[in-house]
Amino acid sequence: MKTVTDEEFFAAVPLFSAFEGVTDAANYRPLPEGWVLAVADIVGSTQAIAGGRYKDVNMAGASVISAVLNAVGKGDYPFVFGGDGALIALPGSLEKAARDALAAVQVWVEEDLGLMLRIAIVPVADTRAEGLDVRVARYSASPHVTYAMFWGGGTSWAERQMKLGRYGVERAAAGTRPDLTGLSCRWSPIEAENGEIVSIIAVPGEGRPGEEFRALVNGIVAITAEQNRGSHPVPADGPKFAFSLKGINREAKATAPAGRRLRQKLFIFLQLAITVACYKLGIPLGRFDARRYKSDVAGNSDFRKFDDGLKMTVDVDAEHLKRIETLLEAAQAKGIARYGLHRQGSALMTCFVPTPISRDHMHFIDGASGGYAVAASRMTGKSLSAVPVTP
Repeated sequence: MKTVTDEEFFAAVPLFSAFEGVTDAANYRPLPEGWVLAVADIVGSTQAIAGGRYKDVNMAGASVISAVLNAVGKGDYPFVFGGDGALIALPGSLEKAARDALAAVQVWVEEDLGLMLRIAIVPVADTRAEGLDVRVARYSASPHVTYAMFWGGGTSWAERQMKLGRYGVERAAAGTRPDLTGLSCRWSPIEAENGEIVSIIAVPGEGRPGEEFRALVNGIVAITAEQNRGSHPVPADGPKFAFSLKGINREAKATAPAGRRLRQKLFIFLQLAITVACYKLGIPLGRFDARRYKSDVAGNSDFRKFDDGLKMTVDVDAEHLKRIETLLEAAQAKGIARYGLHRQGSALMTCFVPTPISRDHMHFIDGASGGYAVAASRMTGKSLSAVPVTP
């Protein structure tokens, strides 16, 4: 039997394409011995949301994924975007590269976005010493991208340790910059079409990650499946050509040094103009097909995921939302689950596009007015309200 290397591990995890498979234990594989979890989140995201800066918060979370993957050579490693943070699982041999990338992105987030990023590297072995595990599944969102799903309690434990100040990473020098090639922030908020954009988080109750919780997840997915395209918040042919000037400014900050940002903005505007022209005329530009790219954006989006619990940002009408809330309330009353839910008028999209020619570009979806951060605050009993987003 062929030995699977650390670099090949995630690619060798069997694919599943029906999202309900996130509750099937057979789809998950334990991370190999010696792996680590690179974890990050925004400190004080409450204040950032109150100031209408949730797009900046999303940008910071996605920058963690971009920085770490670029630092390790864009290998096929499992990660999850959490709205105000991210987690990437890596072989122990890449720990030094991951530490350096996290430290660099922490400085960039503070100096260029004015936010504080908390970072940590947690050995998977330590989660197992606590009687937990980090198991990963590979969900095929489209024929072109796969996203990691995590189960076993280990990632949640790692995040808690980070928030307690453990497993920290040494701070980088002022002015250090990560490689954020491919990080993109161009699209304006995407308006709901079915009713409202709803960000949902549901996690197992204490000691209850069993069949009842799986039934809850499957029930929610079944309700969302009744609306077009599983309540996907991004239209099937991609988002409308509505671009955010502030988003373009953020992207220029991420991908160019201070002295070259004006040139980078002009380059982005030129790219956008060419893309719109090619799309309207239906003319490919070499290997780049604007219409295919735009439709791939929808298919490649991570609007639903599983990270020791269900996270989804969906476009649903009032009747379907009421049924989802009824399921969640009943499960919480029985101790099967804890949940947070937040309603808003539009969704945000932050992207990782190493090259527009390849079809494996990734698009991270969240609610536009606090999204997962507000949903999480309601799950923990904190008071955090929706605010208008600065696109």
